[in-house]
Amino acid sequence: MSIDPTTLRTFIAAVEGRSLAQAAAREGLVTSAVSKRIAELERTLGITVLTRHNRGVEPTAAGLDLYHRALSILRQMDSLTSITEDYASDGRSKIQLVANRSAIILFLPKDIALFQSQQSHKVRIDLLEAYSGDIPRLVVEKNLDIGIYHATGPAPGVYSLPYYQDNVTLVVPNGHPLQARESVRLDDVRKYDFLGYFPRHSYESFMQLAGHSLTGPLNVRIQVSNYEARCRMIREGLGIGIMPEGIANTYLQQFGLTKIALEDSWAKRQFYLCVRDPETQRDTSRALFEFFATRTSNKKI
Repeated sequence: MSIDPTTLRTFIAAVEGRSLAQAAAREGLVTSAVSKRIAELERTLGITVLTRHNRGVEPTAAGLDLYHRALSILRQMDSLTSITEDYASDGRSKIQLVANRSAIILFLPKDIALFQSQQSHKVRIDLLEAYSGDIPRLVVEKNLDIGIYHATGPAPGVYSLPYYQDNVTLVVPNGHPLQARESVRLDDVRKYDFLGYFPRHSYESFMQLAGHSLTGPLNVRIQVSNYEARCRMIREGLGIGIMPEGIANTYLQQFGLTKIALEDSWAKRQFYLCVRDPETQRDTSRALFEFFATRTSNKKI
């Protein structure tokens, strides 16, 4: 006996819509195609599953039994299909991890390498980059295994644990009037030209975060997301910039730059780990999440 999934879905749509026409609209078919599939299903089974009348269709007792069995069959088939999301093509376990750029540059390479070195069976990690503000939503909507974001507090709708902490710092070229300062408040240096990106990625989002600490807008000359390119522009005197301290340290000597601590409270960032639901995590995903959790302890980068 050969009954394809499309026929079962069409039959389910007819039962739930109590109409061949509604089933056709739901499944993207013409009504005659739905009628033909139901007729072939009845011929294959040797029983009548739908009673036709002028108001539509009704399942027979056999049809009602088939309806519940068909739902169960399709659920099982969907669970088989989901295997492709959980495993790589070579059969290894696969974990989908989404993180912001700072996390990917600053600490994920070391932590992932250490995790992989402790595993008897290697897992494949698919690492996606996204903005922190989008990551909790992506974990829920796209059913990603683990997210890493920074925020002023845990995001709603996901289960979060604190991860690393870092600071954003002001970066100026050597010889700049601010070079001798150990720390500043951002509002004290508003008169200088700035190069974006900013924490929260756009100037508008940054102002929502830090605007309460400023008495006026910043003069943003150029927006550039690439850290190295931003440092090159700072060296050429095109403006001063704000960037994660751990990333700034990479370029200070190379480009003749100086970092200056920011005294503003928003300059300290808290990273969080998040999952959709810890109770439904797969074993491999849970192992990585728990490993990351042991690396937290509010460590600073």
